[in-house]
Amino acid sequence: MTSDVVISAPETAAANGHGEAHTTAGFGALTLGSIGVVYGDIGTSPLYAFREAVMAASGAEGLPTPAAVLGVVSLILWALIVVVTLKYVVILLRADNNGEGGTLALMALAQRAVGTGGATVVLLGIISGALFYGDAVITPALSVLSAIEGMKDVTLRFEPYIVPLTVVILVCLFAVQSRGTARVAAFFGPIMCVWFAVLAAAAIHPIIQQPQVLYALNPLYAVSFMFHHGIIGFVTLGAVFLAVTGAEALYADLGHFGKRPIQTAWLFIVLPSLALNYLGQGALVLGDPGAIVSPFFQLFPQGFFRGCMVVLATMATVIASQAVITGAYSLTRQAIQLGLLPRFEIRHTSEAHSGQIFIPRINQLLLVAVVLLVLLFRSSSALASAYGISVTGTMVVTAMMGFVVIWKVWRWSPLAAGALIAPFLFLDLTFLAANLLKVFEGGWVPLALGAVMIILMYTWRRGSRLLFEKSRKLEFPLADLVAMLEKRPPQRVPGTAVFLTSDPLSAPTALMHSLKHYKVLHEKNVILTIETAQTPRIDPAERVKLEQISPTFSKVTLKFGFMESPNVPKALAIARKLGWQFDIMSTSFFLSRRALKPAVHSGMPRWQDRLFISLSRSANDATDYFQIPSGRVVEVGTQVTI
Repeated sequence: MTSDVVISAPETAAANGHGEAHTTAGFGALTLGSIGVVYGDIGTSPLYAFREAVMAASGAEGLPTPAAVLGVVSLILWALIVVVTLKYVVILLRADNNGEGGTLALMALAQRAVGTGGATVVLLGIISGALFYGDAVITPALSVLSAIEGMKDVTLRFEPYIVPLTVVILVCLFAVQSRGTARVAAFFGPIMCVWFAVLAAAAIHPIIQQPQVLYALNPLYAVSFMFHHGIIGFVTLGAVFLAVTGAEALYADLGHFGKRPIQTAWLFIVLPSLALNYLGQGALVLGDPGAIVSPFFQLFPQGFFRGCMVVLATMATVIASQAVITGAYSLTRQAIQLGLLPRFEIRHTSEAHSGQIFIPRINQLLLVAVVLLVLLFRSSSALASAYGISVTGTMVVTAMMGFVVIWKVWRWSPLAAGALIAPFLFLDLTFLAANLLKVFEGGWVPLALGAVMIILMYTWRRGSRLLFEKSRKLEFPLADLVAMLEKRPPQRVPGTAVFLTSDPLSAPTALMHSLKHYKVLHEKNVILTIETAQTPRIDPAERVKLEQISPTFSKVTLKFGFMESPNVPKALAIARKLGWQFDIMSTSFFLSRRALKPAVHSGMPRWQDRLFISLSRSANDATDYFQIPSGRVVEVGTQVTI
């Protein structure tokens, strides 16, 4: 069963200015907030990234050599500078869609710029969105597990409890999502500030003890390591990438905090702290190669301080996980609005902030997937092999769409845009190739998750389009029907009838069935179409478009941005200012509810037909999704073959 309301995504003329979000909020508060939300993922990478990279660099040799340690530290530092600082902080944060960032926001911006030939851009958006779900599953599992493993460094007696405790923490984390994150988020910034301060402070003593680690600041050590280690150097590069996972969050959370707070937090707090910590871990291993087993926690004195660090690390990884989970909700809402996924139930957890939402179905699926990963891999080292592929894939796609935006929106020449993006794309592709070596060690997990999401998004988009085209062929032109009804009107009843439709040129199925079965017409009739723009938000002044087509019929178009949750009654209240006397209590909303059946030749394979039909049945009720009062809704059922 599916409602006869398919959200279209027309091209909309919108300003391409680089909007700065939340200008009224204090700059310091936004910078602090960005430290807590944006940098949780990349900020917890020191727990495992250096260890995994040096162990990969050591190969069969066992203990790491000074050349391997300096090479890895140099690779990590320059990956942070080139990939995160130059690509994201300097370039991509400027490629915003009316102040919003993220892969789907970039897709909508690029698609609007390209125009009708945007099928490739949509495909890239689907791929990057699907890969993000793989990241959203692996990040909580890897981050929390790596923090809890620090208990082994306090006492080995804790070892049997690591996996059960990780599962308990993750279950609690997902269980509290429905309550909203506003109260907890107030502590995110201060906790992560303490975290970054501790990261930097703990590294100072080892660096003083082994100052030769500072040679790693020279990029020639990174280049030399890659040239002299062949395939081992390539494998190491895949592990080095763990240090920059979370860079996509800088771009995705652009709309929440704005460009300048995110840039300031990175350049003055996050990057210096991470660089010092990696140098500190490198210095520790140079002095004691055996410390590579757990270099992060061995930066801290045994006993009370190390125990406190395990607690702080657990809090930091929960914060990192929260940011990715919240990102999955936001991405899902964007995907629904852009017509890539069916309507899911969306609950708002904050009256003040529209971006704070909870999607029960996504929450359940993420919880099951995350717990299964922990039980399947059982250690952060095993999970690290699964990490990276989804993030590198997303980065490659982001670079490609970034090229389109720089070329078409910023109006650079193709050569100049290519020259700017090519080095970053080459680096991203190199990281992706290095991570693909780990497919059989666990890298298949994000690829499988991404493939499932790509199939779901592609099937829903293609099926919706085929259904729209098939329905249009069967429907009666609205203009002809209105002319007939005005000439020979049926019996009139008091009140207003609102007929929801995705095609304003054709007579809504609910109207045709109402006339056929009830043989009456309301005094006032409104053909209502809901459109999703390719901009994040729509100005209230542009929300409603009203057109009178006859004395008793009018067309109303409501436009929402892809970051907004549609609220039909609230939007229709705006129409009063345009002259439409709207009273919700004397208005009936007519929706067509369609039961889909597979046709012999639908244009899609039979398995895809069945998948589309099952997705349609799982879609949330249009009444709830558009926030229409259920007591004012009349649903008319029809059967449609696809």
